[in-house]
Amino acid sequence: MAPSMDAEAIVIGAGLAGLVATAELVDAGRRVIVVDQEPEGSLGGQAFWSFGGLFLVDSPEQRRLRVRDSVELAWQDWLGTAGFDRDEDHWPRRWAEAYVEFAAGEKRSWLHDQGVRFLPNPGWAERGGYDATGHGNSVPRFHVTWGTGPGLLEPFVRRVREGVARGLVTLRHRHRVDALTVTAGAVDGVAGALLEHSRAARGAPSSRQEVGEFRLHAPAVIASAGGIGANHDLVRQNWPQRLGRPPQHMLSGVPDHVDGRMVEISRTAGASLINPDRMWHYTEGIENWSPIWSRHGIRILPGPSPLWLDGSGRRLPVPLFPGFDTLGTLAHIMQTGHEHTWFVLTQKMIEREFALSGSEQNPDLTGKSIPKVLRSRVLDGAPGPVEAFKRHGADFIVEDDLGRLVSRMNALTDEPLLDGGDLEREIRARDNEIANPFTKGSSIN
Repeated sequence: MAPSMDAEAIVIGAGLAGLVATAELVDAGRRVIVVDQEPEGSLGGQAFWSFGGLFLVDSPEQRRLRVRDSVELAWQDWLGTAGFDRDEDHWPRRWAEAYVEFAAGEKRSWLHDQGVRFLPNPGWAERGGYDATGHGNSVPRFHVTWGTGPGLLEPFVRRVREGVARGLVTLRHRHRVDALTVTAGAVDGVAGALLEHSRAARGAPSSRQEVGEFRLHAPAVIASAGGIGANHDLVRQNWPQRLGRPPQHMLSGVPDHVDGRMVEISRTAGASLINPDRMWHYTEGIENWSPIWSRHGIRILPGPSPLWLDGSGRRLPVPLFPGFDTLGTLAHIMQTGHEHTWFVLTQKMIEREFALSGSEQNPDLTGKSIPKVLRSRVLDGAPGPVEAFKRHGADFIVEDDLGRLVSRMNALTDEPLLDGGDLEREIRARDNEIANPFTKGSSIN
């Protein structure tokens, strides 16, 4: 006997993907139940903490800067980066084609009509540095949302709450899904545990104390909670061989609740899971001196001027510069025998080129304050969050003498790995390139 239905659709996860799905279902007049294990204060999930960068093709922002982009060029870049080479890549390739068309078509206008705005200068993420058909973006396509992650979430949170007011949406926080129910071979619901009320701040770990059970049914179930970034055991389990051995020490750019539980739950219910080894990790992570979640990491967004050295003091090879080939850089670092790298830079470089990713590290952009943007980005001095990390961060060393700097850098490793003389020669060689309008230094051309 088929179970009675509690709604027309159940959405698992109240992050950005879940909110978008729910908002679109509401527009179609459907009754939706959204279940999420976190308190209501974490509505929006990990997207809240993001920089809010989006992939757009041939946008007005690009054209204003005379950046020539097209669907054809973007698809060429996507193919060079994705490397579709497996039998199971048929649907990922179809999805990618549709997404590139979407990014060049209605995506921006769809968001703009909902009130989303972008900074006027698209960033150049993953530049590649190889040949035209290789990895990377040929042009800047990284469009940062005015308001960062919270600004991107806002219209979808608004639309979902309007659905609640209309009686079409029910938000079930503190509902942890432990299983998908299946009848006659079709998923028709969810079952799990009710977790005790929690007043945990957004992003902070919340209680997992169970106080009851629940079971809900609907003819459509959408699982939008598949992130694994905070589950380092699961990351290591699926670590790709092409990147070498997984690091012993990892940081998390996402809260603890991004635990990957829905991956195995979906598999158990019959889902076909493909390409678990195709994952993304940043190599410029530093410990947050004021953490919100466990092993809280923040990504540095450095410019081209700092020297990037491996653990032994050797410069990373071309084209492994910041923002060029993240996974290629990770594979190289894991081959050096040391998991850490160094950025060597000056105060002026920090002021002009150094930034931190994430909404909370960019309060001027997140708060949509033009006066604060001008004060922090245009006037002298580094942005406040960057200066705070420089003063308090465990990963920052500040000295006005190179010898003392090297001594303190060596003090942080089990054995002294850096040679002060070698580092000084590297710095002087680089400075000779900077002083000349002509240079063979690829990172400063």
